[in-house]
Amino acid sequence: MNLIRIGTRGSKLALWQANFVAEKLLKGGWNTQLVTIDTRGDQVLDVSIAKIGDKGVFTEELEEQLFNGKIDIAVHSAKDLQSRLADDFKVLAFTRREEPFDVLLSNNKQLDLTQKITVGTSSTRRTALLKRHYPQVTAVQVRGNLQTRIRKMEEGHCDALLLAWAGVHRMGYADKVVQKIPLDVFIPPVGQGTIAIECSKNLDNKIAGAVRELVNDEETELCLRAERAYLARLEGGCSIPSFCHAQTEEGRIIISGGIVSLNGEQMVRITLEGDAGHPETLGNKLADQILDDGGAEILEEIRKEL
Repeated sequence: MNLIRIGTRGSKLALWQANFVAEKLLKGGWNTQLVTIDTRGDQVLDVSIAKIGDKGVFTEELEEQLFNGKIDIAVHSAKDLQSRLADDFKVLAFTRREEPFDVLLSNNKQLDLTQKITVGTSSTRRTALLKRHYPQVTAVQVRGNLQTRIRKMEEGHCDALLLAWAGVHRMGYADKVVQKIPLDVFIPPVGQGTIAIECSKNLDNKIAGAVRELVNDEETELCLRAERAYLARLEGGCSIPSFCHAQTEEGRIIISGGIVSLNGEQMVRITLEGDAGHPETLGNKLADQILDDGGAEILEEIRKEL
């Protein structure tokens, strides 16, 4: 039977992403079954992600099901997938990336980041960049799925939320966006805006080939290979305020990345360009330059504080 079992987290956004992948597979003649799996990151909501653990917070339980053969593929937000996978696993495909920028979301259309407001976020990157570019803004910890965060905002925990446009758009909350943050101000984290498909290296070749053919976007894959190589060389996880975004242009990759201190006072940021045929080489080169130009010292201080 042509059946692909898809592992996913249970949030509305995660299920949207899993169904998005399932629809592509269905059009290619494959039946699908969604298997919902709770992760540590979904279960523990009263502390920051950095305090839960740096790697696998949203992926470990799905990988267990992949390893045990209970699911064929796991669907992740690419930004949640750790840069170094265990030897048993590999990234099989990336969907075409949506716009990767961050947005400010609020019920108050008069708000923006030039004002003295309180902004909810669970991201160390967004918190650090707020301190650097908008020091009059106060960042407060708001975790949970998108609907939970919006409810907390409406209950008065904060005036607005900083979120990825892709999730806001997919969940139908675009009407609440009051400001789009330019990419040259808030460079996104590795993988923001795209969906990653992970599998066991033992996955049946017929299934693996079908997923690649029906789901993978080659241009996005090149960019993500560069970005993920950068993050792996930097040895940064989701609790480190690093950032990186790559895009292709006429057979070349342009990649911008860096790291910012938790207080926003120090930042190293570099843009490189290279041959699209060697994305990992370019990502590694960017990470090495960031570390050599002061990023290593920033990273050391961040790890002490976290």
